Amino acid sequence: MSLDSETSGSGRDWFFPSPSFLRSSSSQYGHRFYSHSKPDTPPTLTGIRHRRRVKFPRIPTPTNDKPQVPNTENAKSSAKNNLIFLSQSRFRLAIVTLTIIFFLLLLLLRNAYLESQLAKLQGDILGLNLRLHACHRLDSLNVTSSTSQDANPGLRENLKRNLALFFSFTLLFIPLIIFKYIDYVSKSIFSDNISERVSLNKQIAYRVDVFLSVYPYAKPLVLLVATLLLILLGGLALFGVTTEDLAHCLWLSWTYVADSGNHASSQGIGPRLVAISISFGGMLIFAMMLGLVSDAISEKFDSLRKGKSEVVEQNHTLILGWSDKLGSLLNQLAIANESLGGGTVVVMAERDKEEMELDIAKVEFGFKGTSVICRSGSPLILADLKKVSVSKARAIIVLAEDGNADQSDARALRTVLSLTGVKEGLRGHIVVELSDLDNEVLVKLVGGDLVETVVAHDVIGRLMIQCARQPGLAQIWEDILGFENCEFYIKRWPQLEGMQFEDILISFPAAIPCGIKVATYGGKIILNPDDSYVLQEGDEILVIAEDDDTYAPASLPTVWRGSLPKDFVYPKSPERILFCGWRRDMEDMIMVLDASLAHGSELWMFNDVPEKEREKKLTDGGLDINRLENISLVNRDGNAVIRRHLESLPLESFDSILILADESVEDSAIQADSRSLATLLLIRDIQARRLPYVAMASQVHGGSFSKGSWIGEMKQASDKSVIISEILDPRTKNLLSMSRISDYVLSNELVSMALAMVAEDRQINDVLEELFAEEGNEMHIRPADLYLFEGEELSFYEIMLRARQRREIVIGYRIANAERAVINPPAKTDRRKWSLKDVFVVITEKE
Repeated sequence: MSLDSETSGSGRDWFFPSPSFLRSSSSQYGHRFYSHSKPDTPPTLTGIRHRRRVKFPRIPTPTNDKPQVPNTENAKSSAKNNLIFLSQSRFRLAIVTLTIIFFLLLLLLRNAYLESQLAKLQGDILGLNLRLHACHRLDSLNVTSSTSQDANPGLRENLKRNLALFFSFTLLFIPLIIFKYIDYVSKSIFSDNISERVSLNKQIAYRVDVFLSVYPYAKPLVLLVATLLLILLGGLALFGVTTEDLAHCLWLSWTYVADSGNHASSQGIGPRLVAISISFGGMLIFAMMLGLVSDAISEKFDSLRKGKSEVVEQNHTLILGWSDKLGSLLNQLAIANESLGGGTVVVMAERDKEEMELDIAKVEFGFKGTSVICRSGSPLILADLKKVSVSKARAIIVLAEDGNADQSDARALRTVLSLTGVKEGLRGHIVVELSDLDNEVLVKLVGGDLVETVVAHDVIGRLMIQCARQPGLAQIWEDILGFENCEFYIKRWPQLEGMQFEDILISFPAAIPCGIKVATYGGKIILNPDDSYVLQEGDEILVIAEDDDTYAPASLPTVWRGSLPKDFVYPKSPERILFCGWRRDMEDMIMVLDASLAHGSELWMFNDVPEKEREKKLTDGGLDINRLENISLVNRDGNAVIRRHLESLPLESFDSILILADESVEDSAIQADSRSLATLLLIRDIQARRLPYVAMASQVHGGSFSKGSWIGEMKQASDKSVIISEILDPRTKNLLSMSRISDYVLSNELVSMALAMVAEDRQINDVLEELFAEEGNEMHIRPADLYLFEGEELSFYEIMLRARQRREIVIGYRIANAERAVINPPAKTDRRKWSLKDVFVVITEKE
């Protein structure tokens, strides 16, 4: 449908024509508005239905295709003007409201004033009547003058009370007016930056929050000010509505604040309203006070529960970190402190205090008077270190974390840096447990003379090699490292100065001297010195004794030296050793074996590491395979927990089998122990099935095997070869020790013993390092035929002097068929018969 320009420009107005339009243009546009269906019939005015014309806003037609962009500046200015107008309106409304309230208060005050005047006049009238009756005469002049004179003080008193009431209400409304005025001023100032302006309420809330957060006594101070202000305003209001003096009104206000029930005795509407208001404010004040007290008590108990309080101790042992070794470490420290009546051990780790206490409570030993205090914190934060009195501790033990070795050593290094940064200094020394031998130099460089290191991985590896070559040596190490039996002690004995070491050796009935701490050499400890060495002034004697207060020198006994049965050199024979698994320090273990085994020995390595990768790892670790002199490497690929892979090995031909905690699973102690346990059971079962046929073929082994149980068969298989298992969790070690299917189980418990011993006396670390090192002295198990004849009757002192002819120190013995060795035996002068099947434990130079 087409329309002319005038009609089209009017929008939709042509749908609703007005009556005037119909009358003026009925002839021109009548064909559009027929009321009848016939087009020839002329329209009449009566047949037309009148409709109201509605005008819609007309949208002008754009002259071009570009859209019109609204003026943003005008819109912004309009928004600013609207906001300013709105804020001004609100401010005016607030002012008007406050003005109305103020005038209402004035009216109330005026009403109260008039009521008081009325009461005053009534009292005056009553007084005049009394005077009239008393004097029986009426003197209007005198009455008037006296009444006016008496009314003047009452008027002044009422004025004071009204002013006090007005002042109290004014103080209530002044802060509101000030806040509204400041808000109005801030809106006027920041009207140009409306989007960036912060409201006054937010600013005040922020300032209050900062004040309450920064200052510890802000909350009690605010509560005190609010209480005093409430008492002051309440006292002024009471002074305005009662006839009491101001001091008494202030006291009443305090009683209403302190006890909301005291307002029940108030008389009159005004005093009651004021008393109710003060009592309501008092309830709020005491509710806030109870909240503050409750929060303070809760925070204190929460601080105690979470271990945030400060430890006020001195000469205590501080343990930083948490690991599986903590239980056995606490046990050793408790045994060491038993002779002193107990001590204090503080443990700080990044764990919840309650969790640590629950884990420690699960241990299966008693603390023997030693108190264990747990605190939650980080050893990398100086504030947490001060919280546990680190500067007053006599020894600080830094435990290695379970998991990756490099990450654990890196954290130990950062902990040492934090400890060296303590301003107060450290009274005691630092014992750091490391996981990798390569990081020892860096930790000692940072810590200096304060640090003693114990490399757990290296200690276990060297012990495994020594125990594989000398079965039973691990039990001896356990007795010496632990505090339950005998251990190393160093002490000075001036009465022995000038004596030779040969005489010192038999001067202690309850101890065995092992070395000398030479004062002239800067305190260096010499193990197994020459017999001719003379004890100098300042020298100290290293002994093996049960405790530091259980031994003392005695008079020199008479001991027959005798002579050795023969000049016998213990022969070395080639050995075949199997390594099951792969450790990080495999190259170090291979070099130790090459230095100690006889020429022609074989080392079989059975693991799932590819052969080329093995050679690369060994080469990167500093091992030159071509320069090995005494051993040859035999590589076998396979999984140590798969039976068919193990059956491909000649398990019955190995002298020693070492089951290592595999590097791939060493991050998880449970997984590594499960793998080692499965490998041990499979190897013993395969040996038990093979050894009978091998024994019959070679006619070496006689007798019948017990078929009653699989453990019995495995025990018989253990008689043929030695298996040393590396177990990380002490709980798994106890299970294997009870079954006796493995000759010995080495675990982290030995590392805990070493840490405890070095923590008690840092000088012992030098002794342990020499005994574990490749050079110097070490422990050996020697057969009895090196020192005596069959059935010969000798005392232990006599055997010690005979061993000195071989430059050895005998520290104990093990009777034939006995399970455990006796270290530092008592009654060393008593004679007894010995058997050639007996063995002796000695300290001797490495061969």
